[in-house]
Amino acid sequence: MKCPKCQAENQSDSAFCEECGAPLEAACPGCGAGNRPTAKFCRKCRAPLSVTPAAAPTPRAHTPKHLADKILQSKSALEGERKQVTVLFADVKGSMELAEQLDPEEWSQIMNRFFQILSDGVERFEGFVDKFTGDGIMALFGAPIAHEDHAQRACYAALHLRDEIARYATELKREHGVGFSTRIGINSGEVIVGKIGDDLRMDYTAQGHTVGLAQRMEALAEPNSCYLSAATAALVRGYFSLDDLGEFRVKGVAAPLRIHRLAGVGASRTRFDISRARGLSRFVGRAADLRTLEDALQQTGAGNGQVVGVVAEAGTGKSRLCFEFLERCRARGMHVYEGRAVAHGRNIPFLPILELFRAYFGITLEDDDRSAREKIAGRMVLLDQSFAEALPLLFDFLGVSDPQRPAPPLDPDARQRQLIGVIRQVIHSVSEEQPTVTMVEDLHWLDAASGEFLEHMVDARAGSRNLLLLNFRPEYRADWMQKSWYRQIPLTPLGREAIAELLGDLLGNDPSIAGLAGPIHARTGGNPFFTEEVAQSLIESGHLEGARRAYRLVTPVERLEVPATVQAVLAARIDRLAEREKRLL
Repeated sequence: MKCPKCQAENQSDSAFCEECGAPLEAACPGCGAGNRPTAKFCRKCRAPLSVTPAAAPTPRAHTPKHLADKILQSKSALEGERKQVTVLFADVKGSMELAEQLDPEEWSQIMNRFFQILSDGVERFEGFVDKFTGDGIMALFGAPIAHEDHAQRACYAALHLRDEIARYATELKREHGVGFSTRIGINSGEVIVGKIGDDLRMDYTAQGHTVGLAQRMEALAEPNSCYLSAATAALVRGYFSLDDLGEFRVKGVAAPLRIHRLAGVGASRTRFDISRARGLSRFVGRAADLRTLEDALQQTGAGNGQVVGVVAEAGTGKSRLCFEFLERCRARGMHVYEGRAVAHGRNIPFLPILELFRAYFGITLEDDDRSAREKIAGRMVLLDQSFAEALPLLFDFLGVSDPQRPAPPLDPDARQRQLIGVIRQVIHSVSEEQPTVTMVEDLHWLDAASGEFLEHMVDARAGSRNLLLLNFRPEYRADWMQKSWYRQIPLTPLGREAIAELLGDLLGNDPSIAGLAGPIHARTGGNPFFTEEVAQSLIESGHLEGARRAYRLVTPVERLEVPATVQAVLAARIDRLAEREKRLL
């Protein structure tokens, strides 16, 4: 008999799963007889049973059509492939006891709504519901289609689900008088994709460890909390606030495991933020690219507003180049405004644009709506008294509507035209006193609404004293790239000497590590992010001991392993290829 929760095989007469302890029989609320968990009616009295995995939706029913089509079209290429994934389990705490307190039909409706909340939350961050269990789900991030930030997406989804389920629990307490709590467990690791059925259910040859450990995290979690394994914690530390709970004995694992509780969102949003917190390495090999940016800034200062795009593959140093340039601009007292697209934000309209204009108006997370409106109004009226008429529209766009002065009802096109007109005026007004620099990062993750808005921002640069700095990967394309005031800086990988200088700054110059620079350059292709991650993995694995710029080799390095962070980046790139090219690669 297969367990509906963890899919482990059990003997036919088992009442509970030997792997995860989940019930393998559903107790009839009428006569108490045991039934198979897939049964819809009691085998003794024909009473309807509470919701079961068979009654729950299939993965395909809750997968967006474009993703379902891509999986089914590419499943022959995906099957048997190694994936770095994050697995999320979520279930209802004490579901059997709750089911006994309610009418079967009521319980079925409650669980169906619960499944919908879970599915929507996972889908919001482009996760994949792999299985519906009797009282929860198993979801995957990074498979069947790879994501380079799979662990972060799973944690964002967990925090979102925590809030949504808390609201649902309050509703159930009010309407049915029952307590409703959930547990979430998350683990990251490598799996091998098995057979993919037409309903999108999948098998994994590595489920005994990577998938099974995620289920163990869920079983250990306290009600209304999410527990992370050490593997996931290592991937998301800095992006999220974590509580270290210490080491736990986990069934099926010989050594104690360190476990963390997911507490909230952290201070970092990008890989570059993590690098800054860890301590930036020496900036090498980009002097010519900096000169190009300085030339664009000089032309902007003369009233010929410029748009510069920095384009390169993941990890080549786009963010670092832009950071160094913006720091120079700030040192000169120039105004700098930043916004960035994020991988999980493609379904959130205007995310980077809103960040950009909140930065312009000085709006922080501590500001309430009234404070935010005061900052917007003060800045706008200071620029031009005529902007006062546009304030209700701006308040509404930035999510701080004034109940006393709501925005006028407009159709979407008219609203967009007015907003664009205001933003054009703002761009020209802010740069009258001195040149300003605006940066939007990671355009390859831009949502469609922001992409349209960006096009008008590019047009508004003509004749202004505002430099628009953008960075993106090579797959990003836009019509505005044909503008005469747009120029592009393609970054190439670092050469052998630059990589040696970078490693010297990170590791030092002890004779024991003198032979590492060549193999690392060959292994990483001169990619600075890959280089730093390989160096960090050598430190974490114990091959290197010491401190920054003073490491020494203590155990031989027979083979340079590809870190999980780099594997995820490469896998996400590979999955965007056509099936034929992917299979060849």
